[in-house]
Formats: sequence, C-alpha cells, structure tokens
Amino acid sequence: MLGALLLLLLLLAAVAVSLAVGARTISPGAVLAALLDPAGGSSPDTATVVVHELRIPRTVIGLLAGLALGMAGVVMQGVTRNPVADPGLLGVNAGAAFAVVLGISLVGITAPLGLAAFALLGSLAAAVLIGTIASSARAGSSPAVLVVAGAAVTAGLTSLTTLVLLGDPAALDRYRFWTVGSLTGRDVEMATTLAPLLVLGVLTALGLSRALDALALGDDVARGLGFRLLPTRGAAMAAIVLLCATATALAGPLVFVGLLGAHGARAVVGGAHLRLLPVAGVLGATLVLLADTLGRVVAPPGELEAGIVIAAVGAPLLIALIRSRRAAGL
Repeated sequence: MLGALLLLLLLLAAVAVSLAVGARTISPGAVLAALLDPAGGSSPDTATVVVHELRIPRTVIGLLAGLALGMAGVVMQGVTRNPVADPGLLGVNAGAAFAVVLGISLVGITAPLGLAAFALLGSLAAAVLIGTIASSARAGSSPAVLVVAGAAVTAGLTSLTTLVLLGDPAALDRYRFWTVGSLTGRDVEMATTLAPLLVLGVLTALGLSRALDALALGDDVARGLGFRLLPTRGAAMAAIVLLCATATALAGPLVFVGLLGAHGARAVVGGAHLRLLPVAGVLGATLVLLADTLGRVVAPPGELEAGIVIAAVGAPLLIALIRSRRAAGL
C-alpha cells in the first residue's frame, strides 16, 4: 500500500510538471489560476492560453495512453506468460500502422481523429486475424501459438506498410510524424471520443484478474481451477486490443511503456493481478508524462517526441531485463 501510494503521488507530481514545464515555464500559481479560471477574464493572459490550449490536452492524452499501455502490458505478459511482452508482440501496432498508411495514402486522411479511427480499426483487424490463426492451430490458442501468430502477422503487415510507403512519398512524409509517438497535435475532444473504449478495456482487464492469476500457474492448473482457457484468452485479446488500440490511436505507437509499467508494478505490489493492473496503469501514465515533459526541455528551442524519449530510456532497461534471471523465471 505504501509503494502504491508513493506511485500515485509521483503521478500527481508528473501531472503538475507537465502543466508547468515546457518551452515557456509557468509558475505553479499561474497554472492554478488558469485551472480555476478557464476563461481568464475578458482578455486571458498567455499562461492561461498555453495551459488550456496546449498543456491540458497533452497531459490528458498522456494520462490515458500511459494508463492503457501499462495495463495492457500486464494482460499481455499474463496471457502469453512472456516477461518481455509488448503491444508489438501481438500485432496491435503493426495493424494500426498499416491502417493509418492506407488511410493517408488512399483516403487522404490528415486529421488526428481520422487517423485515430483508422488505427483503431487496424488494431482490431490484426487482433481478429491473429486470434483466428491461433484458434485454428492444433495446440489451440496457447501462449506460444499466440506469440508466433503475432510475430508472423506483424512481419507481413510491416512489409505491406513499407510497400505502400515506398510508392507514395507524400504518405511517408505524413506517416513519419505519427509513427514516432507524440502527444502534440491532439485535443481533448479526441480523448473524450475514445475514452469509452478505454473504460471498457480497463473493466475487461480487471475482470480477468483471477483468471490471469490462474494462467500464471500453467494451463493445467488453470483448467483444474475451473477456468476455460479459450474464452479466457479471447477476453484477454479483447482487453489488449481495446487498451492498446486506444492508446495507439491517441498517441501513436509508444514502445516499452507496457513492458516497463508491468515490471515496475510487479516489483512494488507483487504478482496478484487485481493489484498489479491499476498500479501498472499509474506507472505507465507517469512514464509517458515524464518522457513528454523531458522531451520539451532537452533540446531547446525545439523538442523531442515522447516516443523517442521513452525508446531511449526503455532500450537499456529492456536489455537489463532480458539478462535478469528473475525475468527469465516468470
């Protein structure tokens, strides 16, 4: 409980820093005044405009995307029993990327909400394809089959995405800004539009907590405890799609957030999924907000996208995780 409380306080601090720090640093008093008086009187000052037009949307998007990816990482690792599971493992990112490329190249979509819709549909289609392939195998949708099917679909969709981009330089120019993972250029309307899908994913994941605890003991034990494996894995895939697709639609493909959020939460509260899921969500949201804030100040007068900062931090941590005996035994 103490560790979870400290993580919650860290998240609140990350929200405060996200609202106050950037190319233009705003004092905590000015941030509080802007939050308490959104209109800012008849002529709002620059700080009020910056907080409401730029900082609040970025903070809300970061909170939702990080929460979704952190919880999705826990579900992925639980259902595949793979300690390095990531949204890219089950083809979610690849499906979203291919759909976004098709939307840009064939339909001419440029609005963030339109790209989010295509990303959501692509993620859903990829997950359905992977689930169909896994369920048709002789071994059923076992963790190994899910991983192999996800890797195969990811490879195929990545090749198709590259093929489309090589034939359409204009699509490549627009796609490259989406694929790095960013919280800029989004608004609160997008967050409110996609929030119901996120809530459904969170509730589905929490409802699977006991089943994921049983799956961690092995298929035979889970079956002996009365859990039906195929429906459980199907529900887990649905939760993963809802969480990852929503996060990818909001902020683009952010790597390592689910991985780091899940392992960080496991170090704080242990392996019980009912505690692990919300704490991983808090850690994921904190990581995304801190990465976005760091990207604003590390290379003035410009800024680095949140996805680049997370990748730079996450890569060495992933290497350390792979080399860890404890991770190999999960």
